[in-house]
Amino acid sequence: MGCDGGTIPKRHELVKGPKKVVKVDRYAELAAKWKYCALSQERLRRPIVSCELGRLFNKDAVIEYLLDKTAERPNVDTVAHIRGIKDIKELNFVDNPAWEGESRNAKGDKYEDMNCGLFICPVVGLEANGKHRFCYLQTCGCVFSERAMKEVKTEICHKCGDPFKAGDAVVLNGTKEEVEKLREKMEERRSKAKTKKSKKGKAAETVSVPCPSESKEDTESPPVDVEAGSSLQNDVAGPSGSTSSSKDSKSSAAASSSTTKRSVQQMEEKSEIFKSLFTTHSSAKRTKDQTSNWVTHTPYHF
Repeated sequence: MGCDGGTIPKRHELVKGPKKVVKVDRYAELAAKWKYCALSQERLRRPIVSCELGRLFNKDAVIEYLLDKTAERPNVDTVAHIRGIKDIKELNFVDNPAWEGESRNAKGDKYEDMNCGLFICPVVGLEANGKHRFCYLQTCGCVFSERAMKEVKTEICHKCGDPFKAGDAVVLNGTKEEVEKLREKMEERRSKAKTKKSKKGKAAETVSVPCPSESKEDTESPPVDVEAGSSLQNDVAGPSGSTSSSKDSKSSAAASSSTTKRSVQQMEEKSEIFKSLFTTHSSAKRTKDQTSNWVTHTPYHF
């Protein structure tokens, strides 16, 4: 088996040693995070969004994931913490004027700077190529370098002017330790939001549901002796009770007669033309010769 034909094998060809650990260039890995989507591994293109852990995504890729979470996709662990569209923030990047696009060196006859980033910091001018730390504000989504945030200390956004706090800055493409810290902050924020919602729900229930003691006192009334009340009325009324009852009956009859509707044909103030519009008019009545032998939906069908 081999070693024929005058071949002289060497030791490393016969004895398998330990595998060499392939070391990935740190700067190359960071530069790739600033150029490719963390979910679909496609080129970053606007609109670009970021989660609460500082990862960069194409917005359409995240929306496709939210619409169909059952589909098999690579790198699903990067978006497992995203519950909805509210958990991501669209970023406001500043384009790098030195970036010429993907086809900047199609001929291969000139030097190509691999460290050239797609975006820059609008304050300091540093390129977002993985060598410099960048962060974004959760309030407005503007992206700045960490150096700009430290050198120009302010509570107003450098780009849009919206106010922000120190805790609103989220590091983009940070280290594992920074991602863990951001995850802890995210969980604390979500737990606080849940407690607030539960307190609001309990307050609404207490306002809507009345106190049982008060409701019983309001609804319950003292019992009334019906026989005693009727006997008292008879004793007080006496002989004049019958006259009062007759007067009440007459007044109620008059009121009912006044409220009854009169026929349109009995109204003298109306003209004959107006009365002929109604079916109670004499012109609407038919003779026996005009009546039909069958019944239809419209009784006045001729």
